[in-house]
Amino acid sequence: MDAAPEVFEKLSVFYPMWNEEDYIERALTFGRRACEGLVAAGDIRDYELIVIDDKSTDATGEIADRMAAADPHIRVIHHERNRKLGGSMKTGFAAATGDLVLYTDADLPFDMAELSRAVRLLREYEVDIISAYRFDRTGEGSLRAVYTWVYNGLIKALFGVKVRDINFAFKLVRTRIFDHVDLKSEGSFIDAELVIRATRLGYEIMQMGVDYFPRTRGESTLSSPGVIGTILREMWSLRADLHEIERVER
Repeated sequence: MDAAPEVFEKLSVFYPMWNEEDYIERALTFGRRACEGLVAAGDIRDYELIVIDDKSTDATGEIADRMAAADPHIRVIHHERNRKLGGSMKTGFAAATGDLVLYTDADLPFDMAELSRAVRLLREYEVDIISAYRFDRTGEGSLRAVYTWVYNGLIKALFGVKVRDINFAFKLVRTRIFDHVDLKSEGSFIDAELVIRATRLGYEIMQMGVDYFPRTRGESTLSSPGVIGTILREMWSLRADLHEIERVER
């Protein structure tokens, strides 16, 4: 007789947000819809949606607090100072109480209906991380596409990690990996750091392709000179740190 399929106790979905008043309501509404579908299908028993308000200067924090007051599945964490993407992701992973955690951007660069497929693949293939990649990135502009191509190539060359689109904001993770994965980056390099450390520790990663929907409001700062400089510094720091990492006995 086949074993009963694995049912996850709780899924945590968190959104790092800085000045996302144009997107926050849609992000939480679509997140709720996807999670309720997973509950109805018997894939998870419960869920939580976590907003990491990274010291926003617009109405993001106020809208998040209002939605949390109306829905017990929503939690809000306010940073006292702006900690950028890396700091927000570390806060989100630390705050998650589920045995599964998904992180994504407030502008929802993919269809949240893909979450069901990601949970199924993670369960059926018994992997630790689902890392999504975009089928087509032309919508974000040619310069940004070049930056991404160079960056992904650099990660492969320096760290031997063969993950496409390593900075894409769709990573579904078993939270047990954080018993051993200690993230240190404060900037946008944190996506790559997560994958590199997990791979070195022996955790299994599966990739899946998704349709990409570029941001239509607000502004992305991920290709600014300051962000790129921080990525390069944190990349160098991780290279020096990797000799201490040993595979986890599973």
